[in-house]
Amino acid sequence: MSTPAFPPRTPDAQATPLLRWLATCPEDTKPVLVRELLALGISELRPTYRAVAFDADLETGYRAHLWLRTASRIQRVVAELPAASLTQLHAGVAVLPWPTWLRADRPFTVSAILTDQASRNLGEAEVITTVAHAIVEGFADASAPKFAPDSEANNLVTLVAHLRGGNCTLGLDTAGRALHKRGWRLPGHPAVLKETLAAAILLLADYDGTEPLLDPMCGSGTLAIEAAYVALGKAPLIHRGKDDFGFEHQAGFDRTLWRRVCDQARATKRAAPLAPVFAADLRPDFVELARKSALRARVEKHISFSCSAFQALVPPAPTGLLVANLPYGERIGRGEVTNLYRDVGQTLRERFANWRVALLVPAQAPRETLGLRLRQEVTLQNGALEVRLLLGGMPPSKSRHG
Repeated sequence: MSTPAFPPRTPDAQATPLLRWLATCPEDTKPVLVRELLALGISELRPTYRAVAFDADLETGYRAHLWLRTASRIQRVVAELPAASLTQLHAGVAVLPWPTWLRADRPFTVSAILTDQASRNLGEAEVITTVAHAIVEGFADASAPKFAPDSEANNLVTLVAHLRGGNCTLGLDTAGRALHKRGWRLPGHPAVLKETLAAAILLLADYDGTEPLLDPMCGSGTLAIEAAYVALGKAPLIHRGKDDFGFEHQAGFDRTLWRRVCDQARATKRAAPLAPVFAADLRPDFVELARKSALRARVEKHISFSCSAFQALVPPAPTGLLVANLPYGERIGRGEVTNLYRDVGQTLRERFANWRVALLVPAQAPRETLGLRLRQEVTLQNGALEVRLLLGGMPPSKSRHG
């Protein structure tokens, strides 16, 4: 998979201390996240279940929040403590230097992840209460931040307590809102693809923005918008608003450094994509929705939109990558799926034989009717639905050799 070039760290970054971070993601896209972290210049990675732990200075940590396309969340790990009992957990949490990480004017909440029977025996509510009370005690004065058990407070800081094997890993959620929320999404499509999954699909297909891309069933435009970001060298989280990241509400936030990282990201964006991006859909209302979403994402002028049935599309370039989230049976009726896939396969053979293909389909889809020459099949999870990403191309039709 090709990886983008990132701006270098500032000259004094090597002298700054390394912090511990944890980037979370679905288990099936973890290899993609590993590659993204390597592209950021982070070499010491420790993959774990549904996450990748890494050490990086503050500047690189900030950059990760802007550039990681497939991470769900990022945490800053503050401690690992023995937690065989609630008493032991309380004692370990209370002695930590909480003013280093928490501000008195920002309420905090605690989320508990209990992953084995021993930790579950302690009780989720009991773990949350124990950690919260110990944090307040750790301030040892009236400046302690307020605990928000309802998790609905403004400017909330979230602490995640992950218990397993008699130990507790404490991490500050530095992302704030989940990272798939880029800030441009509009409602109105019945089968929205998460931005992080769309990015993973593109990167699994080795898309680096240097070849034309076509999404012939664009829906709300997520794949095309994510592709335009790649082709422009644009940071996917660059348009999140001020104070939208969790770390902006935590002690030790370096606003000057954060502004510099954001300015560097903006400076690396290209004036035009390396290769064109095309998006089409049968329904005019979906095309309009995709166009409006792209406008909010500030890439509308870099995507060519059209309204057309897939079977009527003319390839916009001699070669490229065709990527599509094919309709599921629940959306168009199970009886029509086989006919649709047969028509898609025929169109691909007749018009897109020179194109690479990346198709997202349900696990039970009649994908054999596509006639796709598979290079790789990747199992993914689209919400609660197990899906397959089919990577490959089309064998030439017989007429091409006649």
